[in-house]
Amino acid sequence: MSKGTEMLIVELKKLLSGGAAHVGIKEAITDIPFELLGEQPHNLPYSIWQLTEHIRITQWDMLEFSRNAAHQSPEWPEGYWPQDPTPKDKETWEKTVEEIENDLDTFIELLESEDLYETIPHGTGQSILREALQIADHTAYHIAEIIIIRRLLGIWKS
Repeated sequence: MSKGTEMLIVELKKLLSGGAAHVGIKEAITDIPFELLGEQPHNLPYSIWQLTEHIRITQWDMLEFSRNAAHQSPEWPEGYWPQDPTPKDKETWEKTVEEIENDLDTFIELLESEDLYETIPHGTGQSILREALQIADHTAYHIAEIIIIRRLLGIWKS
């Protein structure tokens, strides 16, 4: 592996995990009172729960696409968004948070083990690099929405 590719992987891992220029998903969803996960202040179209579950589903879909030729993506948009603004219970919320972390760790392992630039054989021109950038971009976009909701609810730190 070239020095440039090694450096790129280090930077991609930072981008995917948060903590550099952006808040990461862990920080964005830590210490949210369960009873506020379903709130949609000021007529916003999504709750923190819906945004977090959407991040989980989308990240999982990109991970599975990247490593599994037999993977079938959910139908858009209904397969990517939970209908209910509130998680069923605390266990459902905790499972979503855990799966986001586990799938991100698995994607980072894939990032470290595969050729970043090689076209994914069952795709239409995608590469692991493209999928990494798409996961990071998509997640950052929705993390910003989560933070806005937290600010509106008075549960963000600054």
